[in-house]
Amino acid sequence: MMLSSLRIAERRLPILGQQVVRRAFHQTVQRNSAGAAAATADETREMNLFTAVNQAMDIALASDPTAIIFGEDVAFGGVFRCTQGLAEKYGKDRVFNTPLSENGIAGFAIGHASVGGTAIGEIQFADYIFPAFDQIVNEMAKFRYRSGNQWNCGNVVLRAPCGAVGHGGHYHSQSPEAYLAHTPGLVVVMPRSPKTAKGLLLSSIRSPDPVVFLEPKALYRTAVEPVPTGDYELPLGQAEVMRSGSDVTIVGWGGHLKVLEEACDMAHGLHGISCELIDLQTILPWDVDTVVESVQKTGKLVVSHEAPLTCGFGAEVVATLQEHCFLSLEAPIQRICGLDTPFPLVFEKYYIPNALKNLDAITNVMDYGR
Repeated sequence: MMLSSLRIAERRLPILGQQVVRRAFHQTVQRNSAGAAAATADETREMNLFTAVNQAMDIALASDPTAIIFGEDVAFGGVFRCTQGLAEKYGKDRVFNTPLSENGIAGFAIGHASVGGTAIGEIQFADYIFPAFDQIVNEMAKFRYRSGNQWNCGNVVLRAPCGAVGHGGHYHSQSPEAYLAHTPGLVVVMPRSPKTAKGLLLSSIRSPDPVVFLEPKALYRTAVEPVPTGDYELPLGQAEVMRSGSDVTIVGWGGHLKVLEEACDMAHGLHGISCELIDLQTILPWDVDTVVESVQKTGKLVVSHEAPLTCGFGAEVVATLQEHCFLSLEAPIQRICGLDTPFPLVFEKYYIPNALKNLDAITNVMDYGR
Protein backbone atom coordinates (compact mmCIF):
# COMPACT_ATOMS: atom_id res chain seq x y z
CA MET A 1 0.00 0.00 0.00
CA MET A 2 2.81 2.41 0.88
CA LEU A 3 4.65 1.65 -2.38
CA SER A 4 1.44 2.18 -4.32
CA SER A 5 0.99 5.61 -2.78
CA LEU A 6 4.61 6.48 -3.51
CA ARG A 7 4.03 5.70 -7.17
CA ILE A 8 0.92 7.87 -7.10
CA ALA A 9 2.96 10.70 -5.56
CA GLU A 10 5.62 10.33 -8.26
CA ARG A 11 3.03 10.76 -10.97
CA ARG A 12 1.63 13.95 -9.44
CA LEU A 13 2.15 17.42 -10.89
CA PRO A 14 5.21 19.51 -10.02
CA ILE A 15 4.98 21.44 -6.77
CA LEU A 16 3.81 24.75 -8.23
CA GLY A 17 1.21 23.02 -10.37
CA GLN A 18 -0.03 21.04 -7.39
CA GLN A 19 -0.41 24.18 -5.34
CA VAL A 20 -2.47 25.76 -8.12
CA VAL A 21 -4.63 22.62 -8.35
CA ARG A 22 -5.13 22.58 -4.58
CA ARG A 23 -6.13 26.26 -4.49
CA ALA A 24 -8.43 25.91 -7.51
CA PHE A 25 -10.09 22.82 -6.06
CA HIS A 26 -10.53 24.50 -2.68
CA GLN A 27 -12.00 27.63 -4.30
CA THR A 28 -14.40 25.50 -6.36
CA VAL A 29 -15.56 23.66 -3.25
CA GLN A 30 -16.02 26.99 -1.50
CA ARG A 31 -18.07 28.41 -4.40
CA ASN A 32 -20.21 25.31 -4.79
CA SER A 33 -20.92 25.10 -1.08
CA ALA A 34 -21.21 28.84 -0.36
CA GLY A 35 -24.95 28.68 0.19
CA ALA A 36 -24.74 25.60 2.35
CA ALA A 37 -21.85 27.08 4.32
CA ALA A 38 -23.82 30.25 4.97
CA ALA A 39 -26.82 28.23 6.07
CA THR A 40 -24.76 26.07 8.45
CA ALA A 41 -22.28 28.68 9.69
CA ASP A 42 -23.95 28.83 13.10
CA GLU A 43 -25.13 25.23 13.25
CA THR A 44 -23.64 23.04 15.97
CA ARG A 45 -23.95 19.41 16.97
CA GLU A 46 -22.97 17.60 20.15
CA MET A 47 -19.70 15.77 19.48
CA ASN A 48 -17.07 14.02 21.49
CA LEU A 49 -13.41 14.66 20.73
CA PHE A 50 -12.76 11.71 18.42
CA THR A 51 -15.82 12.58 16.34
CA ALA A 52 -14.63 16.19 16.02
CA VAL A 53 -11.18 14.99 14.91
CA ASN A 54 -12.79 12.63 12.40
CA GLN A 55 -14.94 15.43 10.99
CA ALA A 56 -11.91 17.73 10.63
CA MET A 57 -10.07 15.09 8.58
CA ASP A 58 -13.21 14.44 6.52
CA ILE A 59 -13.34 18.14 5.63
CA ALA A 60 -9.62 18.18 4.82
CA LEU A 61 -9.92 15.23 2.45
CA ALA A 62 -12.98 16.72 0.75
CA SER A 63 -11.41 20.16 0.25
CA ASP A 64 -7.87 19.10 -0.72
CA PRO A 65 -7.40 16.44 -3.43
CA THR A 66 -3.75 15.94 -2.46
CA ALA A 67 -4.54 15.12 1.19
CA ILE A 68 -3.90 11.57 2.37
CA ILE A 69 -4.19 9.84 5.77
CA PHE A 70 -1.92 6.97 6.77
CA GLY A 71 -0.69 5.13 9.86
CA GLU A 72 -1.04 1.90 11.77
CA ASP A 73 -4.61 0.54 11.43
CA VAL A 74 -6.09 3.83 10.20
CA ALA A 75 -7.88 2.08 7.33
CA PHE A 76 -9.92 0.23 9.95
CA GLY A 77 -10.66 3.41 11.89
CA GLY A 78 -7.63 3.36 14.18
CA VAL A 79 -7.35 2.29 17.81
CA PHE A 80 -9.54 5.20 18.90
CA ARG A 81 -11.80 5.20 15.80
CA CYS A 82 -10.68 8.68 14.73
CA THR A 83 -10.44 7.67 11.05
CA GLN A 84 -13.57 5.52 11.03
CA GLY A 85 -15.40 5.57 7.69
CA LEU A 86 -12.83 7.68 5.85
CA ALA A 87 -11.24 4.83 3.88
CA GLU A 88 -14.65 3.73 2.67
CA LYS A 89 -15.56 7.29 1.68
CA TYR A 90 -12.30 8.37 0.00
CA GLY A 91 -10.71 5.11 -1.09
CA LYS A 92 -7.70 3.02 -0.17
CA ASP A 93 -5.30 5.27 -2.09
CA ARG A 94 -6.05 8.19 0.24
CA VAL A 95 -6.59 6.45 3.61
CA PHE A 96 -4.35 3.44 4.14
CA ASN A 97 -2.39 1.38 6.64
CA THR A 98 1.38 1.46 7.00
CA PRO A 99 3.88 -1.02 8.44
CA LEU A 100 4.65 -0.79 12.16
CA SER A 101 7.34 1.84 11.69
CA GLU A 102 6.95 5.29 13.21
CA ASN A 103 10.16 6.42 11.53
CA GLY A 104 8.70 5.26 8.21
CA ILE A 105 5.41 7.07 8.83
CA ALA A 106 7.23 10.36 9.50
CA GLY A 107 9.54 9.86 6.52
CA PHE A 108 6.65 9.07 4.19
CA ALA A 109 4.87 12.23 5.40
CA ILE A 110 7.92 14.33 4.58
CA GLY A 111 8.20 12.78 1.11
CA HIS A 112 4.54 13.32 0.23
CA ALA A 113 4.58 16.93 1.43
CA SER A 114 7.86 17.70 -0.34
CA VAL A 115 6.22 17.03 -3.72
CA GLY A 116 3.25 19.27 -2.90
CA GLY A 117 0.86 16.91 -1.15
CA THR A 118 -0.86 17.25 2.22
CA ALA A 119 0.18 14.47 4.60
CA ILE A 120 -1.83 13.52 7.69
CA GLY A 121 0.07 10.79 9.52
CA GLU A 122 -1.01 9.02 12.69
CA ILE A 123 1.38 7.84 15.39
CA GLN A 124 -0.77 5.31 17.24
CA PHE A 125 0.34 6.53 20.69
CA ALA A 126 2.50 9.54 21.50
CA ASP A 127 4.71 7.16 23.50
CA TYR A 128 5.70 5.57 20.17
CA ILE A 129 6.85 8.83 18.57
CA PHE A 130 10.44 8.51 19.80
CA PRO A 131 11.61 6.12 17.03
CA ALA A 132 10.50 8.83 14.56
CA PHE A 133 12.62 11.58 16.14
CA ASP A 134 15.34 11.36 13.53
CA GLN A 135 12.87 12.14 10.74
CA ILE A 136 10.93 14.71 12.79
CA VAL A 137 13.88 16.58 14.29
CA ASN A 138 16.56 16.26 11.60
CA GLU A 139 14.44 16.26 8.46
CA MET A 140 10.90 17.56 8.93
CA ALA A 141 11.80 20.52 11.15
CA LYS A 142 14.83 21.56 9.08
CA PHE A 143 13.64 20.86 5.53
CA ARG A 144 12.86 24.48 4.63
CA TYR A 145 15.75 26.01 6.58
CA ARG A 146 18.52 23.86 5.12
CA SER A 147 17.45 24.67 1.56
CA GLY A 148 17.28 28.42 2.09
CA ASN A 149 13.51 28.25 1.54
CA GLN A 150 13.89 26.62 -1.88
CA TRP A 151 11.72 23.70 -0.83
CA ASN A 152 9.72 22.65 2.21
CA CYS A 153 7.51 19.96 3.70
CA GLY A 154 5.10 22.30 5.43
CA ASN A 155 1.89 20.42 4.70
CA VAL A 156 2.58 17.71 7.28
CA VAL A 157 0.56 16.88 10.38
CA LEU A 158 1.49 14.00 12.65
CA ARG A 159 -1.41 13.18 14.99
CA ALA A 160 -0.67 11.32 18.23
CA PRO A 161 -2.90 10.40 21.21
CA CYS A 162 -1.17 11.46 24.44
CA GLY A 163 -1.54 11.70 28.19
CA ALA A 164 -2.94 9.67 31.04
CA VAL A 165 -5.98 7.51 30.49
CA GLY A 166 -6.38 5.72 33.83
CA HIS A 167 -4.77 2.39 32.96
CA GLY A 168 -2.09 3.07 30.35
CA GLY A 169 1.04 2.42 32.40
CA HIS A 170 4.56 3.18 31.19
CA TYR A 171 4.03 3.09 27.42
CA HIS A 172 0.52 4.46 26.85
CA SER A 173 0.37 7.52 29.12
CA GLN A 174 3.23 9.89 28.34
CA SER A 175 3.05 13.54 27.28
CA PRO A 176 6.11 14.31 25.11
CA GLU A 177 5.38 17.96 24.28
CA ALA A 178 8.57 19.27 25.95
CA TYR A 179 10.80 17.02 23.80
CA LEU A 180 9.08 18.29 20.66
CA ALA A 181 9.04 21.93 21.73
CA HIS A 182 12.85 21.90 21.84
CA THR A 183 12.87 21.62 18.04
CA PRO A 184 12.88 24.88 16.05
CA GLY A 185 10.88 24.48 12.84
CA LEU A 186 8.02 22.49 14.35
CA VAL A 187 4.61 23.61 15.52
CA VAL A 188 3.28 21.65 18.52
CA VAL A 189 -0.44 21.75 19.33
CA MET A 190 -2.56 20.17 22.08
CA PRO A 191 -6.33 20.87 22.19
CA ARG A 192 -8.47 20.64 25.32
CA SER A 193 -11.94 19.91 23.88
CA PRO A 194 -13.87 18.76 20.78
CA LYS A 195 -14.47 22.31 19.52
CA THR A 196 -10.84 23.35 19.85
CA ALA A 197 -9.64 20.02 18.44
CA LYS A 198 -11.56 20.42 15.19
CA GLY A 199 -10.58 24.06 14.61
CA LEU A 200 -6.95 23.61 15.57
CA LEU A 201 -6.58 20.40 13.52
CA LEU A 202 -7.91 22.09 10.38
CA SER A 203 -5.50 24.98 10.95
CA SER A 204 -2.67 22.49 11.47
CA ILE A 205 -3.45 20.56 8.28
CA ARG A 206 -3.42 23.81 6.28
CA SER A 207 -0.40 25.30 8.05
CA PRO A 208 2.70 26.09 5.94
CA ASP A 209 4.79 24.58 8.76
CA PRO A 210 4.99 20.94 9.91
CA VAL A 211 2.79 20.26 12.94
CA VAL A 212 2.75 17.61 15.66
CA PHE A 213 -0.83 17.46 16.90
CA LEU A 214 -1.14 15.83 20.34
CA GLU A 215 -4.64 14.61 21.24
CA PRO A 216 -5.49 13.91 24.93
CA LYS A 217 -6.74 10.35 24.63
CA ALA A 218 -8.72 10.46 27.89
CA LEU A 219 -11.04 13.01 26.26
CA TYR A 220 -11.82 11.08 23.08
CA ARG A 221 -15.18 9.89 24.45
CA THR A 222 -15.58 11.73 27.75
CA ALA A 223 -15.38 15.32 26.45
CA VAL A 224 -18.64 16.29 24.72
CA GLU A 225 -19.77 19.77 23.68
CA PRO A 226 -21.53 21.61 20.82
CA VAL A 227 -19.18 21.83 17.83
CA PRO A 228 -19.80 23.81 14.61
CA THR A 229 -20.63 21.39 11.83
CA GLY A 230 -18.97 23.42 9.08
CA ASP A 231 -15.39 24.21 8.12
CA TYR A 232 -13.66 26.54 10.57
CA GLU A 233 -10.14 27.15 11.85
CA LEU A 234 -8.71 28.36 15.15
CA PRO A 235 -5.44 30.32 15.02
CA LEU A 236 -2.19 28.55 15.89
CA GLY A 237 0.15 30.26 18.33
CA GLN A 238 -2.69 31.95 20.19
CA ALA A 239 -3.70 31.14 23.76
CA GLU A 240 -7.28 31.39 25.03
CA VAL A 241 -8.30 32.98 28.30
CA MET A 242 -10.91 30.45 29.40
CA ARG A 243 -12.04 32.48 32.39
CA SER A 244 -11.06 35.95 33.53
CA GLY A 245 -9.83 36.58 37.06
CA SER A 246 -8.00 39.10 39.17
CA ASP A 247 -6.08 37.22 41.89
CA VAL A 248 -3.91 34.54 40.25
CA THR A 249 -3.05 33.31 36.74
CA ILE A 250 -3.31 29.56 36.04
CA VAL A 251 -1.68 28.21 32.85
CA GLY A 252 -2.13 24.76 31.33
CA TRP A 253 -2.91 22.90 28.11
CA GLY A 254 -4.62 19.79 26.76
CA GLY A 255 -6.79 17.50 28.82
CA HIS A 256 -5.27 18.84 32.03
CA LEU A 257 -7.45 21.96 31.68
CA LYS A 258 -10.36 19.91 33.05
CA VAL A 259 -8.39 19.41 36.28
CA LEU A 260 -7.44 23.09 36.41
CA GLU A 261 -11.05 24.18 35.92
CA GLU A 262 -11.97 22.08 38.95
CA ALA A 263 -9.14 23.63 40.97
CA CYS A 264 -10.29 27.14 40.01
CA ASP A 265 -13.86 26.32 41.04
CA MET A 266 -12.65 25.00 44.41
CA ALA A 267 -10.45 28.07 44.97
CA HIS A 268 -13.39 30.39 44.34
CA GLY A 269 -15.92 28.34 46.27
CA LEU A 270 -13.77 27.69 49.34
CA HIS A 271 -11.62 30.83 49.50
CA GLY A 272 -13.18 33.42 47.21
CA ILE A 273 -10.06 33.44 44.99
CA SER A 274 -10.56 34.78 41.47
CA CYS A 275 -8.48 32.69 39.04
CA GLU A 276 -7.63 33.64 35.46
CA LEU A 277 -7.33 30.36 33.56
CA ILE A 278 -5.33 30.27 30.30
CA ASP A 279 -5.13 27.45 27.77
CA LEU A 280 -1.93 27.77 25.71
CA GLN A 281 -3.42 25.55 22.92
CA THR A 282 -0.18 25.83 20.93
CA ILE A 283 2.94 24.72 22.81
CA LEU A 284 5.32 25.86 20.07
CA PRO A 285 5.24 28.72 19.33
CA TRP A 286 3.47 29.65 22.56
CA ASP A 287 1.58 32.87 23.21
CA VAL A 288 3.90 34.74 25.59
CA ASP A 289 2.03 38.05 25.36
CA THR A 290 -1.29 36.72 26.66
CA VAL A 291 0.31 35.13 29.71
CA VAL A 292 2.52 38.16 30.43
CA GLU A 293 -0.49 40.48 30.28
CA SER A 294 -2.37 38.27 32.73
CA VAL A 295 0.50 37.96 35.23
CA GLN A 296 1.11 41.71 35.15
CA LYS A 297 -2.52 42.03 36.25
CA THR A 298 -2.65 39.29 38.91
CA GLY A 299 0.95 39.26 40.15
CA LYS A 300 0.83 35.50 40.72
CA LEU A 301 1.28 32.43 38.50
CA VAL A 302 0.68 28.68 38.73
CA VAL A 303 1.72 26.46 35.80
CA SER A 304 0.53 22.85 35.71
CA HIS A 305 0.91 19.89 33.35
CA GLU A 306 0.86 16.08 33.37
CA ALA A 307 4.40 15.59 32.09
CA PRO A 308 7.29 15.27 34.60
CA LEU A 309 8.43 18.36 36.47
CA THR A 310 12.09 18.51 35.43
CA CYS A 311 12.53 20.19 32.03
CA GLY A 312 8.78 20.03 31.42
CA PHE A 313 7.40 22.81 29.23
CA GLY A 314 6.21 24.55 32.37
CA ALA A 315 9.86 25.37 33.09
CA GLU A 316 10.00 27.38 29.85
CA VAL A 317 6.85 29.27 30.84
CA VAL A 318 8.27 30.03 34.29
CA ALA A 319 11.64 31.21 32.93
CA THR A 320 9.99 33.48 30.39
CA LEU A 321 7.56 34.99 32.89
CA GLN A 322 10.34 35.55 35.40
CA GLU A 323 12.16 37.54 32.72
CA HIS A 324 9.17 39.62 31.61
CA CYS A 325 7.23 40.01 34.87
CA PHE A 326 9.85 40.10 37.63
CA LEU A 327 8.69 43.42 39.05
CA SER A 328 5.02 42.39 38.87
CA LEU A 329 5.38 39.11 40.77
CA GLU A 330 4.02 39.08 44.32
CA ALA A 331 4.88 35.44 45.09
CA PRO A 332 7.21 32.71 43.78
CA ILE A 333 5.81 31.00 40.66
CA GLN A 334 4.47 27.51 41.34
CA ARG A 335 4.83 24.44 39.07
CA ILE A 336 2.45 21.55 39.73
CA CYS A 337 3.40 18.69 37.44
CA GLY A 338 3.82 14.95 37.10
CA LEU A 339 6.52 13.24 39.14
CA ASP A 340 10.08 12.62 37.95
CA THR A 341 9.48 8.89 37.61
CA PRO A 342 8.43 6.59 34.76
CA PHE A 343 4.67 6.79 34.41
CA PRO A 344 3.25 4.29 36.95
CA LEU A 345 0.29 1.97 36.47
CA VAL A 346 -1.33 1.28 39.86
CA PHE A 347 -0.01 4.56 41.31
CA GLU A 348 -1.29 6.79 38.51
CA LYS A 349 -3.65 8.68 40.83
CA TYR A 350 -0.67 9.73 42.95
CA TYR A 351 1.38 10.72 39.89
CA ILE A 352 -1.22 13.01 38.31
CA PRO A 353 -1.24 16.65 39.51
CA ASN A 354 -4.88 16.61 40.56
CA ALA A 355 -7.19 19.45 41.54
CA LEU A 356 -6.23 19.32 45.22
CA LYS A 357 -2.51 19.68 44.45
CA ASN A 358 -3.28 22.67 42.26
CA LEU A 359 -5.58 24.15 44.90
CA ASP A 360 -2.72 23.98 47.40
CA ALA A 361 -0.49 25.87 44.96
CA ILE A 362 -3.16 28.53 44.43
CA THR A 363 -3.61 29.08 48.16
CA ASN A 364 0.18 29.10 48.68
CA VAL A 365 0.72 31.99 46.26
CA MET A 366 -2.24 33.86 47.75
CA ASP A 367 -0.91 33.43 51.31
CA TYR A 368 2.69 34.36 50.46
CA GLY A 369 3.94 37.30 52.48
CA ARG A 370 0.86 37.49 54.69
